[in-house]
Amino acid sequence: MAATAELFEEPFVADEYIERLAWRIPGGGSKGGAEAFDPKRLLEEFVNHIQELQVMDERIQRKVEKLEQHCQKEAKEFAKKVQELQKSNQVAFQHFQELDEHISYVATKVCHLGDQLEGVNTPRQRAVEAQKLMKYFNEFLDGELKSDVFTNSEKIKEAADIIQKLHLIAQELPFDRFSEVKSKIASKYHDLELQLIQEFTNAQRRGEISRMREVAAVLLHFKGYSHCVDVYIKQCQEGAYLRNDIFEDTAILCQRVNKQVGDIFSSPETVLAKLIQNIFEVKLQSNVKDQLEEHRKSDAEQYLKNLYELYTRTTNLSSKLMEFNLGTDKQTFLSKLIKSIFISYLENYIEVEIGYLKSRSAMILQRYYDSKNHQKRSIGTGGIQDLKERIRQRTNLPLGPSIDTHGETFLSQEVVVNLLQETKQAFERCHRLSDHSDLPKNAFRIFSMLVEFLCIEHIDYALETGLAGIPSPDSKSANLYFLDVVHQANTIFHLFDKQFNDHLMPLISSSPKLSECLQKKKDIIEQMEMKLDVGIDRTLNCMIGQMKHILAAEQKKTDFKPEDENSVLIQYTNACVKVCGYVRMQVEKIRKSMDGKNVDTVLMELGVRFHRLIYEHLQQYSYSCMGGMLGICDVAEYRKCAKDFKIPLVLQLFDTLHALCNLLVVAPDNLKQVCSGEQLANLDKNILHSFVQLRADYRSARLARHFS
Repeated sequence: MAATAELFEEPFVADEYIERLAWRIPGGGSKGGAEAFDPKRLLEEFVNHIQELQVMDERIQRKVEKLEQHCQKEAKEFAKKVQELQKSNQVAFQHFQELDEHISYVATKVCHLGDQLEGVNTPRQRAVEAQKLMKYFNEFLDGELKSDVFTNSEKIKEAADIIQKLHLIAQELPFDRFSEVKSKIASKYHDLELQLIQEFTNAQRRGEISRMREVAAVLLHFKGYSHCVDVYIKQCQEGAYLRNDIFEDTAILCQRVNKQVGDIFSSPETVLAKLIQNIFEVKLQSNVKDQLEEHRKSDAEQYLKNLYELYTRTTNLSSKLMEFNLGTDKQTFLSKLIKSIFISYLENYIEVEIGYLKSRSAMILQRYYDSKNHQKRSIGTGGIQDLKERIRQRTNLPLGPSIDTHGETFLSQEVVVNLLQETKQAFERCHRLSDHSDLPKNAFRIFSMLVEFLCIEHIDYALETGLAGIPSPDSKSANLYFLDVVHQANTIFHLFDKQFNDHLMPLISSSPKLSECLQKKKDIIEQMEMKLDVGIDRTLNCMIGQMKHILAAEQKKTDFKPEDENSVLIQYTNACVKVCGYVRMQVEKIRKSMDGKNVDTVLMELGVRFHRLIYEHLQQYSYSCMGGMLGICDVAEYRKCAKDFKIPLVLQLFDTLHALCNLLVVAPDNLKQVCSGEQLANLDKNILHSFVQLRADYRSARLARHFS
């Protein structure tokens, strides 16, 4: 069987190759296919196939050897050709070096010759130019300009070059001999200058940038070059200010000119800077003056608003212009322009601000008091008032008659918001309009105005009025509005503190005025808190006074020593019910009026005084057995009321009082045991004795013996 290429599939695997060969042999498969498996025939075919493979291997080997010989022969021929090419390349390189040296030699000769020709030609050209200038000078000397360059309008550029040179020459000539010709040259110089400027103007109107650039280049050597720039600046602004927003129009105009000016002038940054200077000194200054002078003396509020807005928009415009190339120190340049516009207004800004803030704040307060039909009382200052204040702080005594405020606190959140809003705007204006060195000082003055009108004229006045409106503790009907004052004052303090941190602190944080402002704030708050403390203390006294009136009016001696012990059906006395109702109402009011730790502090003080009142009240009566039980029920109700305070000390006091009341009903044999209990063991024996003495059966020998 011949070996075919079909048996040598890629990639070649020997096992698969043998398998494919076996399947091709009849009877050679593992199952023999259609015929039975014949190992002899398979061996015979394998032997034959091996012989064929050997023959094929010999044939391929001969072919490989032949190809190797051919390859070696071609490699030798190729190496020979490469050697020949290398020799040719070396010869060519030598020729190239020789040619390069020759070219360098010729170039040197040519340069030398060019220098010689230039040395000869330059004086010749100068002589020719001098001859032409002498010719043109003679025409001026004769008084008749015949040359085409002066008569042909299309050659204005060449004429300008000539007349500019003649003008320089004429300046060196003596005046007495050449006065007339100098005058003619100067006249022609002036005429050409005007023509060029007019040509530049016409080109600008037509929008011909290339022609404008040519004329500007010619005028650059003339004295009237600045007039050319002035014309350009003037015409740029024509039609640029059609809207009411001069700042936006200016920004758009400068943006457009910035793109154009570099294509026209050799020094565009100078031209653009001159345009901006012209706009600031003419357009903006006029606009600022019109808007500010109108209200400067008649309407301080509008004047300050306009000044702030105009200055802000001008500085914002300056920031936009910083993007353009205006020379080396554009920051200083623009700052000087802004200062030149606003200097007269900024010098006395803070005086106007303080004057306006003072009058505006006074008006806000007066308008509020007028709406309440209230004539503001003079609190007064000086020695007598200071003496009264010190006495009141130390003794907590009301000095002077009580004033009925009819529930009015004389504190208004609307007034406070208006005052803070005015001050906030003043701080913003101060930040923008004050010089950096004057900023902390000016901010402090504004803060002082806020303290004067908000803290002293409004809050302090309300506190003084509230203190004067607190009735005496002996008053039978007391309307306690001072807690409303406390509540509103607390809210106002938070707003005041927020503005201090948000708007004043950034202005003074890095200056010595910081400590001064903090001290002023601390002093005014301490002053307010001292008056609040006095008012709260007196209010608590009034609350206790009201409880005394309730107890005096409602509590009867027969409540705790009834004539008929079996007729007692109530759980607690009417006096207890009314007192507890009053206390719960006051506790709720205190919680609404205060915040933070102040609530606990005031409630603890009220709770302690409430306990002392009930303690002293209970000791005024004698108790029978049923009366003692009713007393215990009253104290239990008081204790339940004390839980609303949520103050551990107060609850502990009433727990102890409740334990003491047990002494009123306990059997005589158990008195010592009760007194040595956990809640009463640490109490003074006199206190225990005082409660035992309240028993109706105290004078019996048995009770006295057991307690002794």
